[in-house]
Amino acid sequence: MASPPIPNGAVRITEGRLRWVGPWNEANPSPDDLRVDLGDAVLLPGLVNAHCHLDYTQLRGLLAPPRSFPDWIKAILAAKAAWSDDDFARSWKDGAAQLLRHGTTTVANIETQTTALASLRSFTPLRLHSFLELTGVRLRRPPATLVDEAESLLSSLPDHPGAVGLSPHAPYSTVPELLSEAAARARRHGWRLTTHLAESREEFEMFMYRRGPMHDWLHNQRPDADCGIGSPIQHAERHGLLGPDFLAVHVNYLWDDDARILAAHGCSVVHCPRSHAYFRHQRFPSEMLASAGINLCLGTDSLASTRVSPGAAPELSMFSEMAAFAAHDNTVSPAAILRMATIHGARALGLDHELGALAAGLRADLCAIPVHAANDEIEDAVLHHTGPALGTWIEGAPVWNQPGVPSLIRER
Repeated sequence: MASPPIPNGAVRITEGRLRWVGPWNEANPSPDDLRVDLGDAVLLPGLVNAHCHLDYTQLRGLLAPPRSFPDWIKAILAAKAAWSDDDFARSWKDGAAQLLRHGTTTVANIETQTTALASLRSFTPLRLHSFLELTGVRLRRPPATLVDEAESLLSSLPDHPGAVGLSPHAPYSTVPELLSEAAARARRHGWRLTTHLAESREEFEMFMYRRGPMHDWLHNQRPDADCGIGSPIQHAERHGLLGPDFLAVHVNYLWDDDARILAAHGCSVVHCPRSHAYFRHQRFPSEMLASAGINLCLGTDSLASTRVSPGAAPELSMFSEMAAFAAHDNTVSPAAILRMATIHGARALGLDHELGALAAGLRADLCAIPVHAANDEIEDAVLHHTGPALGTWIEGAPVWNQPGVPSLIRER
């Protein structure tokens, strides 16, 4: 992502970092070097998934695409109510394994399993950014108390590659005081924030016009004095969420000045193409957001909101998200889409000086996929890769090898 593709290229890795990147005939390896020969393959930065719900992985195919967004919320709440803690843990671990298998090395995950979070984080080598979900429409405790508990939990977690942060779920599932308190507390710690924002037409109507199916469903469950006075993005700005440390997830429905507002605050926007298609949202406003100068990146969302077609069951794969985006928006080049899944995701997490490109000094988080294509067709071929990666590495250590490839490392 830092330069054009390098035919017959090579990287040198020491102590978990890339020390050199260039053509193989300039690598000048010493006789003692261990060498990885990938054959006909493309070596990429490890993919960055900027929005995921690992604990919903095994809800795949259980929820039919709904007629309205509130219908889906009710369906997933009912499905979750039938699950045990063990069900959620198995689902979370399955999702983490899928990400590694498909070349993702860094993920921004929304965490709901508070009691098991420490053990779940220790399960995976993923560079895991755990955003603790906060909801509250019928508040029985003050918002500050909810945030106190979240702060205590996140501060007590053992060290793990990645970071922690807070995720007020969405404007409709919180109250303004919770948004403001979460934003202030996260920034006190230097944590990042993320929220599902401007996701559905129903959410947009609720906040813009104080009407619609979502408003009708929630008006007896939450105060609605914050409705009818502006867009969801204006609502987020009023209550202090927006900033360069904020990941706005989805952003499908914009009012006149919303893109400029997000850009002025330096926010990143995370698009989840397969989830977008599942809900039949209107066309994602990629051109409007990019023209405003907003950092656009990609996420998988969850398999609970991914269509299941006859044949192969979907998995958490950033390659599938890139292909879905390319299929629905031919105004964005393959190279730009690849950047959304790598360096732009790293930038959203404040890590573009560490991850997201093959460049000397960056961490050796890598993935490789089999590709047979001419050099000028490489980006398009990568976008349409299907199946698992050949291999995935985090800080130079192999964390996934494709079955049938016992070792990608051999001495010469």
